[in-house]
Amino acid sequence: MHVGHITTPFGRRPMTLALMKRQAAVAGIESGSSVDKWKVFRDASEARNLLGIQDRALAVLNALLTFYPESELASDRAMIVFPSNAQLSIRAHGITGTTLRRHLAALVDAGLILRKDSANGKRYARKNRTGEIEQAYGFDLSPLLARASELSALSDRIATDRALFRRTKETLSICRRDVRKLISAAIVEGVSGDWEAIETRYIELVGSIPRTPSLRDLQNSLEDIEKLRHIVLNLLENKLNSEKMGAYDIGSGCHIQNSNTESIIEIEPHGEEPEAQPTPNSETQNDPTKTFPLSIVLRACPEIMSYGPGGMVSSWRELMEAAVLVRSMLGVTPGAYRNACEIMGPENAAATMACIFQRAGHINSAGGYLRDLTARAQRREFSLGPVLMALLRTNAGKERAAS
Repeated sequence: MHVGHITTPFGRRPMTLALMKRQAAVAGIESGSSVDKWKVFRDASEARNLLGIQDRALAVLNALLTFYPESELASDRAMIVFPSNAQLSIRAHGITGTTLRRHLAALVDAGLILRKDSANGKRYARKNRTGEIEQAYGFDLSPLLARASELSALSDRIATDRALFRRTKETLSICRRDVRKLISAAIVEGVSGDWEAIETRYIELVGSIPRTPSLRDLQNSLEDIEKLRHIVLNLLENKLNSEKMGAYDIGSGCHIQNSNTESIIEIEPHGEEPEAQPTPNSETQNDPTKTFPLSIVLRACPEIMSYGPGGMVSSWRELMEAAVLVRSMLGVTPGAYRNACEIMGPENAAATMACIFQRAGHINSAGGYLRDLTARAQRREFSLGPVLMALLRTNAGKERAAS
């Protein structure tokens, strides 16, 4: 330790071993070393959280550097600036004297500057006959040069952590989207599995993410949601494998009879707006499996359109995806919606969900209402047609009133 370079502070400010250590580090600066003062300032700014200083302290440090005339801090030049508090306050955007003194102390405690106090505590410089500064008292900027490499490393570490945080957050967002849409697809496609419990677990995991998460929080949440995604993908892959085996059996000449003529596996009609197939009796009007044109459903229930992929609905599959999304928003359980798909057919279940969403403000329990409609449809007591017509009339009346 270069004890010859140790100076004690003026007034009531105490001398500490930490201050002696910082002064010794400054005395050990290698001859000929230099650093761009704004580069080291940017590094200190980047590492401010690790250094324990606030933005206002950085504003004070910036002001101190403006009083240093050279662009580089160099070991062969004096690095002491001696502005008054009034001058510093002006260049630090007009902060008050009390705030200025507090942040100067913070910069000293962080080891970014040192005080070199005169006998009476005043800041000034003594010049020789040629006008060169012989002795100066004020704030020593040498710690910035002494710690330049350390501050650069801290800055790089912060930048790396920030990039990792951003990548982890993006990966988590994609993983959340994957799980949400895979669950929705599984429910719409009628894949066997306890999807209500899976969705409940998904909601719990998403709800446990803090509002302002740390990197560790994001990494833990990502690990948990990736595990859930793995479970969901396994269930869906099992479904795809079973379908492949079924297709192979049919191709090999095996005859499979399916008594369910309205299988929910085939969720997307071949036509854009499928019409109902004519029936030989007069019960077609009350047939819950009758599918109405998509254009009529969307005219009657325009509210659901903005919840489709990309903020629009242009096919039955997109309407089904939007229906699963609003089902979750309205608190309808996956089991209730899956039952509706089995009884009504996936197209009519999606259309019914759109009608419920259109009138959400008038329905106390969307889940209970859907279960009631499903039960009535099973008894052939519910038809979607009158509901759609009533909504079309309501929308037309609103348009006339607005015009």
